[in-house]
Amino acid sequence: MFCIASFIILSIIAIFNAAYRDLAREAYDCVFRRITFKPCNTGFKEKMKAKLSGQLLNRSVRAARFFNHHFELLSWIFFILTIGSIFWTGKGLFNFYMYGSCNGLNKSGFCALDPKGENNKVSQAGGSCTSGTGDESKVTLNGVNTSIFPSINIGAKDSVVLIGCYSCDYTRKAYPTIKKLITENKVNYTFAHYPVKEETLYLLPIGYCAYKQNPTAYWQLNDQLFENSKEDIAKREFVDTLLQKNGYDIEAINSCISSPEAQSAVVERRIELEKTNIYGTPLLFINNKGLVGPKPYRVYERILKGFKFW
Repeated sequence: MFCIASFIILSIIAIFNAAYRDLAREAYDCVFRRITFKPCNTGFKEKMKAKLSGQLLNRSVRAARFFNHHFELLSWIFFILTIGSIFWTGKGLFNFYMYGSCNGLNKSGFCALDPKGENNKVSQAGGSCTSGTGDESKVTLNGVNTSIFPSINIGAKDSVVLIGCYSCDYTRKAYPTIKKLITENKVNYTFAHYPVKEETLYLLPIGYCAYKQNPTAYWQLNDQLFENSKEDIAKREFVDTLLQKNGYDIEAINSCISSPEAQSAVVERRIELEKTNIYGTPLLFINNKGLVGPKPYRVYERILKGFKFW
């Protein structure tokens, strides 16, 4: 077992340090002979045992004696730890590639490849931006009436539902990636504005009325609200200029947003969104599978394609 563990470790070290390549070759020879049921004729095990014992002897005679006496047991422990490290490292790399997190989909634990946890951060209700304190496993579309939100239904078998905030840094980060996803794939798409900051609350009835007046122009307006600065979209006069550029009748919009119908629709949409157990944005559902926080494009695409995960 010592030969196998040494071969793995020395092979990795030898990539960066040529001084260890001879030892790596000896370790390989020893491993090859072991798996072919032949004894090691290189004396690799004895050589390494002597080297390590000598190093320990310079520090502690007792430690060197213990190491020499329990060398076989320590070799097994070292082997098990090596295999375990390789397994967990491999699993972490796989999870990061597939999910954007070393710990799995929507898992916000520490990841060396994403140390700041950017792929899982959300803007929470109340305006704080964190890695999220909700339960990712409980987000759901079950029982949610998505038909009351702006949608593009092309009769596709796949569906994408984005719940986001125009002034949320993480929704704004994810939006171009999600737009690319729905542009490059045949999907039914639904967008729901869930403001986590007070300055964009006023956009709720405007969004409802804009979609009602001109559903086609609404999607251009939606893009512009994400593309322009957070400071600009917090100003009603700026949003009015966007409405005018997209051909909207401002007077009709103003009349609509003050109507009981619009106010009732805003409340109804909020009630439906709360059923998803949302605790922050962005929250994306791909074929009813929830993803919290901005993910790399490859994660969205693989879930859309129906890749079978562990």
